[in-house]
Amino acid sequence: MRAAVVRAFGGPEVVEVLDAEMPEPAAGQVRIKVTAAALNPIDAAIRSGAFGGDDQLGLGWDVAGTVEATGDDAGVWNTGDQVVALDYSMAKPLGTHAEYVVVDAESVAKAPTTVDAVAAATLPLNALTAAQALDVLELSSGQSLLVTGAAGALGGFAVQLATHRGIAVTGLARKSDEGLVRSLGATGFTTDGAGAYDAVLDAAVLGEAALAWVRDTGAYVGVIPGAEPASVREVRTAAVLVRPDGARLAEMARLVDEGVLTLRVAETFALDDAAKAHARLAEGGLRGRLVLVP
Repeated sequence: MRAAVVRAFGGPEVVEVLDAEMPEPAAGQVRIKVTAAALNPIDAAIRSGAFGGDDQLGLGWDVAGTVEATGDDAGVWNTGDQVVALDYSMAKPLGTHAEYVVVDAESVAKAPTTVDAVAAATLPLNALTAAQALDVLELSSGQSLLVTGAAGALGGFAVQLATHRGIAVTGLARKSDEGLVRSLGATGFTTDGAGAYDAVLDAAVLGEAALAWVRDTGAYVGVIPGAEPASVREVRTAAVLVRPDGARLAEMARLVDEGVLTLRVAETFALDDAAKAHARLAEGGLRGRLVLVP
């Protein structure tokens, strides 16, 4: 099968698409024939060497496709099931940017039925991160939340999920994105964050600047473990480390079908053009995910 990997760190040009052995599912795993796989900033970070690693590193965390084979004890999954999954790892020889991927059965969920696989591939990583970050904040209906980077994929899901929970959401983004952020459900909008909120979900990784907008004894959650600012004014600070969760992902898929979550695709690229997709990601200005199609 074909797979996108890096064997040296650097810019988009180091991404290679090469032939690899077909992965075989072990007990508790399934093999998915990849229909589409999103490209995320974490892939660019891995490519550039931000997390280190040796030899060959596979790329891709999100996948939408068809169950093609199962190992023993694979639970409810059967050949032909249309699914989505998060394949989490900073250092794996093969990722979801491939023709096939093996993942733990517990990380798999039925795909949304109201969108195609290209759109569905943008769901797992960012929706799970947003949901798990909101869990850390422990906000109640009526409390206030500032979401930084509210126009991005992660921030957009956070706005929609928080609004769905009855939380009063203000989105921080560029002025040109105000219409988009409000369309996602934010009742407030800011370009500078000024104010005092019960909590901040810092999708834009602003750190101490975002912490300053949390009221005393409030809460801050970041999205890079270890990079969250130190607590001040009795503000609780934490960072979410996303984890695969098939049951939670199934909930996210249902919210897509119910119209609560919006999936945004910026462009699609063939798997063989993975390096071009990385170059496009590096250009910035995207309001949706790039998606690779084998």
